[in-house]
Amino acid sequence: MNVSRPAVHPVEAPPVTEAAVHGPRVRMKDVQGMPGTKGGLFLRLSQFSFAIISVSVMATTSDFRSATAFSYLVLAVGLQSLWSLTLAFVDIYALLVKRSLRNHKAIRLFTIGDGITSTLTFAAACASAGITVLIGNDLNKCAFNHCTRFETATAMAFISWFAMSPSFLMNFWSLASQ
Repeated sequence: MNVSRPAVHPVEAPPVTEAAVHGPRVRMKDVQGMPGTKGGLFLRLSQFSFAIISVSVMATTSDFRSATAFSYLVLAVGLQSLWSLTLAFVDIYALLVKRSLRNHKAIRLFTIGDGITSTLTFAAACASAGITVLIGNDLNKCAFNHCTRFETATAMAFISWFAMSPSFLMNFWSLASQ
């Protein structure tokens, strides 16, 4: 019986790549709070709801135009509500089609947008809080003004900013890890 022997063919070593030197790149798993997750959608909806409450309370006050800080609060929180609603729709779409929003350009856009809107909202809330303290404590004109409405709108703006901070930090962390 004539049995064939296996032939050994020389094989070249694969070229050294970055993956071979540093190991394969491992994608970070989606952490709740990042875009395209249920936690991210919850944060966006809470940002939107608190921003809308703040705008609604301040806009229904007849004399909010008496201080520039209150007008700035309406503008900043209005922009915050539009940004949060837009990204909430993006999160809903990503959850429905089961897509991950881990695209580098998208994460960069989310991070820059979150950074700008959160800074504007925080500055407006701080300015409004200062004017509210001035009207209420220093000038003692709360009987003539709507101090409780001003305080409520300012508090809602701060809560909206607190809901925005995790979104910004998660996006910034995701951007830095890519």
